[in-house]
Amino acid sequence: MIFRSERLSAALLVLAAAMGLVLANSGIGETILGVRDTYLDIPWLGIHLSAGHWVTDGLLAVFFFLAAIELRHELSSGELNSPRKAFIPVIAAVGGVIVPAGIFLLLVRDPALAVGWPIPTATDIAFALGVLALVGRALPARVRAFLLALAVIDDLIAILLIAFFFTTDLAPLPLLGAVPVVLVFGFLSYRVRRSNAVALVPVLVLLGLGAWLLVLLSGVHATIAGVALGLVMAPRAARSARHALEPWSNAVVLPLFAFTASLVVVPSVVGDAWSPVFLALALALPVGKILGIGIGSLLGSRLVPRSERRTALPIGDVAVVATLGGIGFTVSLLMNELAYASLPEVAAEGTLGVLVGSTIAAVVGVTVTAIRAAQHRRASPTPSRPTSAR
Repeated sequence: MIFRSERLSAALLVLAAAMGLVLANSGIGETILGVRDTYLDIPWLGIHLSAGHWVTDGLLAVFFFLAAIELRHELSSGELNSPRKAFIPVIAAVGGVIVPAGIFLLLVRDPALAVGWPIPTATDIAFALGVLALVGRALPARVRAFLLALAVIDDLIAILLIAFFFTTDLAPLPLLGAVPVVLVFGFLSYRVRRSNAVALVPVLVLLGLGAWLLVLLSGVHATIAGVALGLVMAPRAARSARHALEPWSNAVVLPLFAFTASLVVVPSVVGDAWSPVFLALALALPVGKILGIGIGSLLGSRLVPRSERRTALPIGDVAVVATLGGIGFTVSLLMNELAYASLPEVAAEGTLGVLVGSTIAAVVGVTVTAIRAAQHRRASPTPSRPTSAR
């Protein structure tokens, strides 16, 4: 099916973001922004969300659910199926979080604005993998596995940062209540067979929705529910869920989020009194990620035993991952919205900073990936396995 393509997913993300930016600055921009900010509450469930928040808090949980499923597959039976294989991506991901955050804090000294330091720490999984699938088909499969693990790990770190730094009015009881719901979901997913799927699948859907609702009511960002459900789901059931949901995530969830997050009125942020947030994000994403992931990968390869260093990527492949890692689109836009919720002008500048920084990283990443893929083609007499696991 065409909507399973990572290349198409990346193209739809770009198109949706461009449409959001253009339409927000057109004659119907005010109407579209009004629709985004219209509240669609379900009072009897305690849900008070605007149309835009239904996308960022609701639909985006599906994306993180699928990302968690793929990460678990790689860690259990894929390219990262041992602690030693997974160690280097973990260190690289940590480096890719620390260095961009440090650059942001160096450039943004105002404490009121410095709360946005987590924004450049995330890598857009769908976009980065889409670019890799588009121009890096000659690269070895482990390059994709490394990029996937790094992107998911630093996005998980980003989600934890959201939970700790952007959660207000934490309600512990719903959060504690979500734990047994997630565990029951995981337990029942191991019992799914063809003979009982018709009966159990609706139960799993209801449990998943229940976990999402409890996390939402707790005050923690509800996308964490998607991550938890994806990590505990049985492999067989997870494959079926991914097969069913992946086209919807690529064709609807991610483009709709990109469109919603890019609804920024440019004239409102053009002037002499710009905050340093725009420049900090425009630099921290491409430069910070390249430095952080590169240094982390080299450090990780030195820390593993000498006999295991053959599992480390060559420096050229690390350069591919490091440059693509600077595309911090989805989660970075989400954190920007959360960090500057009370400062709409700064939030608009931050959105443009994320878009500019991610665009720079994408251009550099495409260039480096294309060059490295050409090197692999020349070095290999037979075509390499495509980087996509689809």
